[in-house]
Amino acid sequence: MPLTFHWFLPTNGDSRHVVGGGHGTPAGSAGRDRPPTVAYLSQIARAAEDLGFLGALTPTGAWCEDAWLTTAMVSRHTERLRFLVAFRPGFVSPTLAAQMASTFQRQSGGRLLLNVVTGGESHEQRAYGDFLDKDDRYRRTGEFLEIVRELWQGKTVDLAGEHLRVEGAALARVPDPVPAVYFGGSSPVAGEIAARHADVYLTWGEPPAAVAEKIAWIRGLAARQGRTLRFGIRLHVITRDTSEQAWAEAGRLLDGFAPEAVEAVQAGLARSESEGQRRMLALHGGSRDDLEIHPNLWAGIGLVRGGAGTALVGSHSEVAERIAEYHRLGIEEFVLSGYPHLEEAYWFGEGVLPRLGEQGLWTHPFRDTAQPRSAAQIPFAGAAGPHRN
Repeated sequence: MPLTFHWFLPTNGDSRHVVGGGHGTPAGSAGRDRPPTVAYLSQIARAAEDLGFLGALTPTGAWCEDAWLTTAMVSRHTERLRFLVAFRPGFVSPTLAAQMASTFQRQSGGRLLLNVVTGGESHEQRAYGDFLDKDDRYRRTGEFLEIVRELWQGKTVDLAGEHLRVEGAALARVPDPVPAVYFGGSSPVAGEIAARHADVYLTWGEPPAAVAEKIAWIRGLAARQGRTLRFGIRLHVITRDTSEQAWAEAGRLLDGFAPEAVEAVQAGLARSESEGQRRMLALHGGSRDDLEIHPNLWAGIGLVRGGAGTALVGSHSEVAERIAEYHRLGIEEFVLSGYPHLEEAYWFGEGVLPRLGEQGLWTHPFRDTAQPRSAAQIPFAGAAGPHRN
C-alpha cells in the first residue's frame, strides 16, 4: 500500500522560527509572525492538497484556535484535502461529538478524520472543568469511543459506564464514510484503549528501534482484541537540496532558542504527566548537545515545543531514506510539519515526494482530478501571509 502523508495547520500561528506551545506551554511570540487567519491557513491547505498530502492535522488545546471551527472554515477553500481534527473527548458529550462528525462528513464531502487526544496534562484539563486523573481520562475515552462507534453504526445506545452515561442515544443520519480514528499514547492504559478502538495508532518521532518496540506492543494488544491497526508517526521536517543546507537551517532555528526560553519551556514540560512527552524530553535532556539522535533525526524542536519534538533533517534523498526506514518497520502514515508551514510544504512536496514516488512508495492521492494552481489562482493572504523575501 502506498504511503500516506498529512501536513499540519498551525492554528497557533506560524513563523520562520519555531513556534512553541502544547502540553501546558504557551505558543510564544513567534506565533504572532503569521497569525492563524483563515486566509493564511487556507493557503497552506491548498498547497498541501496540490502537492499530494492526503490530509492536514489541526491541533487542539488552550494554546491554539479551536480545531473544529477552524477546519470547518478552511475546508470551504479546498476540494479534496481531508482534515485530521484533534479533539478531547472529555470536553463534549459522545452523542454530540458523533453528530458533529456526521455533519462534518456530509458538509465536507466525507473529508473528516479524527485524532482523539485524551489530554496528558491535568492542570490544563482542569481549566476546562475536567478533574479526572490521567488513567481515568483514558478509561473515559474508551467509553466515549464505544458510544460513538455504535452511534455511527446506526444503533440506539444505552450505556451506563464508570464515567459516561447515555440513554436512548441515536443519530438521525450516520456519517458516510465513517471517519477513521487516530489515537496515540505511550502508557499501558493508552495502549489498551488504542488496541480496542483506534484505526491508526500514532507515535511521535522516536528513533526507529523505539518505534519498532512500540509497534510490536500495540500489534500484540490489538491481536488479543482480534483487530489489526495501521501505524503512523508525527514528525517535523527540514529538507533541502543538500544535506549541508538542511543542517544549516536546523542550526539557524537552534540559534533562535534563547537559553532562558529553553529553560522555561523545559521546566513547564517537566510537569507533564504524558509518558510520550517524557520520552520526548529524554531524547535531548534539555541540552543543545548531541541533538542528532539517529541519522537525520534531530531532537532540537523539543527544546522549545511540547508534543512532537523531533525533525527529519537532510537532503531530499536522505529524508526519503529515513521515511523508507520507518516504513519497513510498519509505519504507513506520516503526519509532518515545518517552519514556516507553507514554504516547508513545498520543500517536502517537491523534493521528497517525487523520490518516494520513483521508489513506488507513494502516489499522488488526487492525481486523477488535481490540477496544480497557478500563482495567479492563489488568493493573497494579507500581511499574515508568506509573501516576503
